[in-house]
Amino acid sequence: MTDSLRRDPRSEWIARNRLHPLHASMQPLEASWVGLSGLIRKNPHALGFAGPNGLKRIDRSGAQQGGSRQRARVDAAVQLPLHIIEQPAFHIVVVPDMIGGRLSSHDKDLFGLANTLAGSEGAVVAVVFGEHKESAFDTAGIDRLLHISSEAVAGYSPEQRVMMLRAVDAQLAPRHWLIPDSRTGGGELGRRLAAKLGERPATRVWQMADGQCVGRAGGGQQDLVRRAPRLILAAAECADPVGDTRHEVRAIELEDVLVHGAARLDNRGAVAVDPALTPMAEAEFILSGGNGVRDWDLFHQAARELGATEGASRVAVDDGFMPRDRQVGATGTWVTARVYLAVGISGAVQHLQGIATCDKVVAINQDAGCDMVKRADLAVIGDSTAILQALIDRVDALRQGGIRDAA
Repeated sequence: MTDSLRRDPRSEWIARNRLHPLHASMQPLEASWVGLSGLIRKNPHALGFAGPNGLKRIDRSGAQQGGSRQRARVDAAVQLPLHIIEQPAFHIVVVPDMIGGRLSSHDKDLFGLANTLAGSEGAVVAVVFGEHKESAFDTAGIDRLLHISSEAVAGYSPEQRVMMLRAVDAQLAPRHWLIPDSRTGGGELGRRLAAKLGERPATRVWQMADGQCVGRAGGGQQDLVRRAPRLILAAAECADPVGDTRHEVRAIELEDVLVHGAARLDNRGAVAVDPALTPMAEAEFILSGGNGVRDWDLFHQAARELGATEGASRVAVDDGFMPRDRQVGATGTWVTARVYLAVGISGAVQHLQGIATCDKVVAINQDAGCDMVKRADLAVIGDSTAILQALIDRVDALRQGGIRDAA
């Protein structure tokens, strides 16, 4: 079953939509392929090439067909259309979390919602604090970028950031504020800003339409419908991210901002937390083991050295190597980790459902064709014991190097 085809619903939708700018690039170019039964299948529509008179010709030698395919691939490399707003009628301001200096999937969902609210007349403004590593602001749907790199907003500085955002509100008078309702800072920042602006925010919003917003309430068991306020704290998957346009990302400056007064909060850094005690649903880094793990003592040692929360597949739990509360998947716990490191997990459907919202998936497996490797953003093919030992050695070497540098 490792050679089974996997569907991509978005690609299929683009292939059916002739008006989409990437429609041509999604057309199948393969003339033949091996089916699930092992028989060779041929696509009659992919054979031949268009001649000078526009008629379809078939060259049995295959020479001109190959050239035609190559030209088709070049022509299919369609650049996304550029969306420019010179004089916006209003602004939609988004304050992304920028975890690790990059846009998260939650942030991209917010920009998708912001573009829906902005339409063709409004401009989407992104307010980014501190240094970042993001290079794809244009495809995320950002028309204006306000980058605040002042030392006053470095680290945990909610008071200073709220003062900056109040200045943005006075300068742009946005129609809506969109902030991620997350545990990584957006939820707190949005509520602080609402108190300063005197707004009653809508929280945990997962849907907006016709001036109404729908937010989760009652422990996630009920929906609260209300008129969309100026300040919205949106949940993940509140909208589809932007994928069919590029945006200008014109830089703007903040006028006359003075951060006055000493901060009442003293940032002493992150508090050390035992990853083994962190619930998997809240863990940011998960090391998960499956049937391919041969040395579980080494697995536990790797989790301690990497500072990761331990998880497991159903097979490992059923075999007694891990407790039931560490099972990941649709029949266990759905996780939203930033990094999910799967060791010796083939990737059953239920397990892949449980890690669907993880930002980055790394797979260590001996089977290069397993479903987990296909799902992974990065895959390492080899023996899990040797790779885990190499990871431990690498971490130890980096720590020793850091100690020598500090000395």
